[in-house]
Amino acid sequence: MDNLKTQGISMPKLGLGTFRMQGDACRAAVESALSIGYRHIDTAEMYANEEAIGAALAAASVPRGELHITTKVWHENLAPDAIRRAFDDSLKKLRLDHVDLYLVHWPSKSANWGAVFETLMKLKEKGRTRAIGVANFTTALLKVAVEDVKAPIACNQIEYHAMLDQSKLLAYLNSRSIPLVAYCPLAQGRVASDPVLAEIGAKHNASAAQVALKWLLDQDGVAAIPKASRRESQQANLDALKIKLDDADRNKIAALPKDRRCVNPGFAPAWD
Repeated sequence: MDNLKTQGISMPKLGLGTFRMQGDACRAAVESALSIGYRHIDTAEMYANEEAIGAALAAASVPRGELHITTKVWHENLAPDAIRRAFDDSLKKLRLDHVDLYLVHWPSKSANWGAVFETLMKLKEKGRTRAIGVANFTTALLKVAVEDVKAPIACNQIEYHAMLDQSKLLAYLNSRSIPLVAYCPLAQGRVASDPVLAEIGAKHNASAAQVALKWLLDQDGVAAIPKASRRESQQANLDALKIKLDDADRNKIAALPKDRRCVNPGFAPAWD
């Protein structure tokens, strides 16, 4: 599987998203994913599933050095002491001595970004997280983090799929060699019923969802973390890597409407 190199880490381009997975079902999904070759697992304190993922990681026979584990701090915990407490809690639940990537989950209007990133950078310096990054940051907020604070941002995790234009944000990220990690890469299932994607899929003996996922993963500097609890879905996402899209396919996907947002940015009180 292709990996993205960023800020000293190597992140598999395809990962497993775990939002709204909990308990035994979450543990089983992670164990299944690891058993068929996934090495990138994405979670967050807000998902309330770090303990289940920790149990799955402990039960797996995958060497720690082969795994990429991302977790995130919630926007209510961005004071330095709160970040440290949240991080300690996440690490304990995950049963790890470090994570590979620690993200600010959502921005907060009340955050002191200098203090936030200083705290995250100290965690990195101590080897407790190998890299730091952000999620749901606008270009303006990224500029604060990257240009003003000069934080070593390893990625911006945002909603991105074949039905949503993120070209302006991507242009800025590319200019700074910062990867985009796409959540909701299948538009919460909407891509599955798109006739254009289905037509392209038929040409490649693949599903519309596989086409949409490969379109993302073909892009430089883009990773994707589709949620998939069933082994069949996890395998289908892995199999998407085998598809070879051509320019005609990409032109058809480019022509799709790009205004279908699944996650309301107003959900976080801090969105500008």
